[in-house]
Amino acid sequence: MRHEIVALALLGIVLAGAALLPESALSKKHRRPGAATAGGAPDGDRYAGRDIAARIVAAVAGSLQVGLLAAGASTLVAAALGLAVTFGRVADHAVGVLTELALGLPHFVLLIMIAFAMGAGTIGVIVAVALTHWPRLARVLRHETRTIAASEYVANSRALGRSRAWVALHHLAPHLVPQINAGFVVIFPQTILHEAGLSFIGLGIEPHLPSIGVMLSESLREVMAGHWRVAATPGLGPMLVAHAFERFGEALRQLSDPLERLS
Repeated sequence: MRHEIVALALLGIVLAGAALLPESALSKKHRRPGAATAGGAPDGDRYAGRDIAARIVAAVAGSLQVGLLAAGASTLVAAALGLAVTFGRVADHAVGVLTELALGLPHFVLLIMIAFAMGAGTIGVIVAVALTHWPRLARVLRHETRTIAASEYVANSRALGRSRAWVALHHLAPHLVPQINAGFVVIFPQTILHEAGLSFIGLGIEPHLPSIGVMLSESLREVMAGHWRVAATPGLGPMLVAHAFERFGEALRQLSDPLERLS
């Protein structure tokens, strides 16, 4: 329960902070540590820290929104493919081949290709992430679906004249909910990190929008000048959120596994 509270608290703090930020906080250009204000007084780390912190909060909030959409779409793809195996051996074989083929492709290279084909931007990131993060969850759901489909009560339901779609919706889908929930929470932090990676190389969120990847890309010149905090601070935001949700996913997996609860 502790991990769930930490993850939800981080999510709430970031979203609330982004909603309360004034537009002026994001329009200002951050200064290098040790810079002076217009009046000559050293503003230094305090001004830069305040401005960078505002941009980080807004960027992480934007990454959370993109991650939720992309992870949700990817989870729906995995669930649909996992349930599709109930429609016969041909569908089962096709899903298996498609899943293994997707797992064998270089992940980030495929992300770059799809984002580039979509013309980059926020929509391109969401589509690219959604189309590349479903294979592992789909393989798990396919295995679970095949196991449940072989049970006696499913066979009895089919013998009573129920269609495959009815069986998949009423008998199989409810049993897959714990795996789907845990899979979504595991996919979600990956989408945040990959969104930052695509934005870093210029294929992600539009440059005028707050983005961790854009901030890291812009900070390279500052790092070479010795101002490492300008890059280190933005990098901590998505890392902490991703780590919290990975622990959240592990906690959900343990709750859904009877053997884990008994150990």
